[in-house]
Amino acid sequence: MEKILSIQSHTVYGYVGNKAAVFPLQLLGFDVSYINSVQFSNHTGYPHGFTGEVLSGAQLHQLQQGLAQNNILAKFDDILTGYIGSSSFLEEIAFLVTTLKEKSADLFYCCDPVLGDHGRGFYVPEALVADYKTKLLPIANMITPNQFEAEQLIGKAIYTQEDVLYALEALHAMGPQRVIITSTQFAEKALYASVREGGRDVVLKATFQQVKGSFTGTGDLFAALLLGWSRTHRDNMELALSSSLKTMQVVLKNTQASIEKGVNDERELALIASRDDIMAPPQTAQVTIIFL
Repeated sequence: MEKILSIQSHTVYGYVGNKAAVFPLQLLGFDVSYINSVQFSNHTGYPHGFTGEVLSGAQLHQLQQGLAQNNILAKFDDILTGYIGSSSFLEEIAFLVTTLKEKSADLFYCCDPVLGDHGRGFYVPEALVADYKTKLLPIANMITPNQFEAEQLIGKAIYTQEDVLYALEALHAMGPQRVIITSTQFAEKALYASVREGGRDVVLKATFQQVKGSFTGTGDLFAALLLGWSRTHRDNMELALSSSLKTMQVVLKNTQASIEKGVNDERELALIASRDDIMAPPQTAQVTIIFL
């Protein structure tokens, strides 16, 4: 049983960050430990705001020391990171991942570079873009930016599929062997993934049935599912993508159904109702994957 350390945000109510990642990964059979980068009452999109606390880089270092003193750090096979709100916290994550990789070359690091999106702009200080490029991407095995985040990291706008292919190449050059651009906003909406092995890139394009609506936590859930299925099907990105996207499609359909029934006014992801579909992605879901 692989052990995963997930470092992400936490909300008391609702499903974003670790609340969207830990439960699905546990259902997939992983032993998940987690550090909450923030602890908020609810996600930041609620109309009356939120309350809570933010973990500092120094506090993360203290937790790391406690784990190291008890010989726990070396037990982790994988690390997953999501929202990072400050440079000091990002630097501490870089130190943690680097330290563990020095002890185990097999450690797998999945970095979801949460920067923002086209609808809302930046969620974090823009200065973190440079920190991601110089400190986290060089040590990441897999990254999962959306189109906006990919554009910020490469410093170039994406308008066409050719631009996407350029972005995949540019992001590989920063370090990650697996690059997944989780959403594109031009023409046909699609996901693009590239796996670099032995100097050769295998590029896939996935299209899927769109579920109308605005949801929070989808990126956190998808990164967790992709990590889980990538570790389950280590040499088959096509199957890992298919399984992750099929589950995402059903979770969003279940969420939309709960909203329409009036039992989910907050529009939170219907993870509990989707637990069977997380463990066994439905084959009826509409996902098409081609190799480019």
